[in-house]
Amino acid sequence: MNTSLPLNAIIQGNCIEVLKTLPEQSVDLIFADPPYNLQLQNELLRPNQTVVDGVDDAWDQFADFAEYDRFTEQWLAGCRRVLKDNGTIWVIGSYHNIFRVGKLMMDLGYWILNDVIWHKTNPMPNFRGTRFQNATETMIWARKSSDQKKYTFHYQAMKHFNDDKQMQNVWHIPLCTGAERMKVNGKKAHSTQKPEALLYRVILASSNPGDMVLDPFFGSGTTGAVAKKLQRNYIGIEIAPAYVALARERIATIPPTLFSDAELVTRSKRTAPRISFGQLIESQYIAVGQQVFSKDRQITATVTADSHLIWHDQRGSIHRIAAIVQNRSACNGWEYWYYEDSDGNLVSIDDLRARYRREHQVTP
Repeated sequence: MNTSLPLNAIIQGNCIEVLKTLPEQSVDLIFADPPYNLQLQNELLRPNQTVVDGVDDAWDQFADFAEYDRFTEQWLAGCRRVLKDNGTIWVIGSYHNIFRVGKLMMDLGYWILNDVIWHKTNPMPNFRGTRFQNATETMIWARKSSDQKKYTFHYQAMKHFNDDKQMQNVWHIPLCTGAERMKVNGKKAHSTQKPEALLYRVILASSNPGDMVLDPFFGSGTTGAVAKKLQRNYIGIEIAPAYVALARERIATIPPTLFSDAELVTRSKRTAPRISFGQLIESQYIAVGQQVFSKDRQITATVTADSHLIWHDQRGSIHRIAAIVQNRSACNGWEYWYYEDSDGNLVSIDDLRARYRREHQVTP
């Protein structure tokens, strides 16, 4: 077994065997787009009787469900071995396979965080008209185990993507078409090439610059292409030599990026260094006896020397008093309270805390 990890490499071979050669707990993030086991029984025809270019590749064909399940269990076990204890895995599939994959993931000890639905905004029609149009695929996002405490999730970045609203688990992204779709002799180079927009969101959400991203079914190299653009490292495993050559050529054309860490990552407030309300008082960012307000100015409290607030006959932390005035069990006081600046404008005390961090150069 190799003890070193290849860096930004595409390895040609069977992923089950190649995974055995990689060091244990060596990758931060895995994205897997395994065979879907579509098993089309007949040609699929359009209304004009032309043949739909579906998935009929040899790599997607299995003798039966038992063979597919054995294959799936083996590669998932190999991925779990090389995944770091704080890493996560994404697996994408259609209704043909994703439920079998999910069951096996749970059997192996993975702990599912989300199912994320990729809604294709330009899906292929159901030409036979005998079922609903298939406009979605499912991604399972899972951590390595149920007792895993830490994993990367850039919540704030995903919120920014969604107009500063919490990102939902339904992603509206079109199929890979046009100039992005790789072709050879005028035909699709890969039957299931995923759009870069999909991988962009996955990699941005669940990895950091410099992390190692593994794709055991590398195909045309979308994972590696996006990883390179976002300054992550990658390892791709691909069984078909033609796809390996295609992916290498594709990634080689991408110029190196030199973004700063700040440009690549929006840190969650949870990862920021802890600053207490008392530190703002002792550093005179806010004064003893000063009043703080709710956003609508309906509630007013007074700051004490020991960093509590007084509201009527109640005394407590910024969080406790914010909860009491709203008749709630808990509340984030940093987001509830505001102070009045010299121009009479209300400013969040959370913004005051951010200013303290900047001016005192308090960094993670």
